[in-house]
Amino acid sequence: MMEHKNSQRTRTVNNLSASYVAEESKLIDLAKGGDRKALAQLVKNYEQTIYNFAFKICRHRDKAENITQETFYSMVKNINQFDNKSKLSTWLYRIVANHCLMLARKEKNRQFVSIDNDDSLYDEKYIADYSRLPTKYTENKELKKILDDAISKLSPDYRMIFLLRDVEGLSTEETAEASELSISAVKSRLHRARAFLRNEITRAFER
Repeated sequence: MMEHKNSQRTRTVNNLSASYVAEESKLIDLAKGGDRKALAQLVKNYEQTIYNFAFKICRHRDKAENITQETFYSMVKNINQFDNKSKLSTWLYRIVANHCLMLARKEKNRQFVSIDNDDSLYDEKYIADYSRLPTKYTENKELKKILDDAISKLSPDYRMIFLLRDVEGLSTEETAEASELSISAVKSRLHRARAFLRNEITRAFER
């Protein structure tokens, strides 16, 4: 009986997902044809998601708002270049990422932790699996604060990969597309970012 209910629930979710994809595809086609209402609806559908992601990367409200505006300006200007081969959200994440990284490169006074060649990330005493920290552990307010502080120490390049993969929930392939990196580079950066965050949390609780 339970299996039957789960099967029905899965079919319902899949049907809703398919319906959403079809509706979005229709909006995109209309937007490419110059339909302003369709463009406005696409902006409305993604404005909160894009703002939240921009804020998580640049950690500043005004900058996040500016990047959100720039992202949708780029979307409106270049919607005809979207080839429908990927999700629109993945394409938008790529635009946000590019704007955030360009902004970060201009702010040379900001210092971030270098983890490119940090072998201490793989110390045997840090063996707990914290790869699901964003969804599994953030109910604890103290841990959430520690995690947030640790994420802010990551350079935007690593922070972006961690957020796309572990917070936004993109697949490795989608993360590679959004970041314009190879799959192997995404895996490497994600592994180092997770290890750094795991170590920061472990050290915080050892104090």
